Amino acid sequence: MVVGAVPMYVGVVPRAAASSTRIYFGNMSDYWDKVEPFWEAIDIYEGPDVFRQTFSTAPKEVGLLFAAHFCQSEVCNGGLDQFFWNSTGVLAPEAVEGFREIGQIQIANLLEAAMNLVASPYPRDREERQALLSQVAKEALDALDKTFFVLIDSEEGGFQAAADRYVERLEHGTT
Repeated sequence: MVVGAVPMYVGVVPRAAASSTRIYFGNMSDYWDKVEPFWEAIDIYEGPDVFRQTFSTAPKEVGLLFAAHFCQSEVCNGGLDQFFWNSTGVLAPEAVEGFREIGQIQIANLLEAAMNLVASPYPRDREERQALLSQVAKEALDALDKTFFVLIDSEEGGFQAAADRYVERLEHGTT
């Protein structure tokens, strides 16, 4: 569901989560205020070169928030395999850096481990990634999904709290 330019996931059931339902009601708070102006500007759909060029138009800190936000949205919607399979996979390295910047180090490490399951070096090209992803054991990504689902809501107070604190530190010059 999309309200304005803010993608929201209502009643999203992560496929690897046993019986939990995640419901997001659109209170994207401070960090979203920084990301939203670049939501349409950063292009993940036209391949790695276009992504890099459009990503570079955003301030680095905002780009990293964009990447971490998009990653957690995709993973919470359909798991790591969905994130890597879809166009969003192009921004995985930036998402790792974004999670580190906001203090979600365990998630950054988990994402990096998942990327290494796909290939090292990690392929930004979607077709290459998809071909390699088909060789990754589903159980390996499912296990990482389960850990991701716990950490995204708990590490550093959860994603939104960590992202909001990061923006606050940026605004006060304390990062």
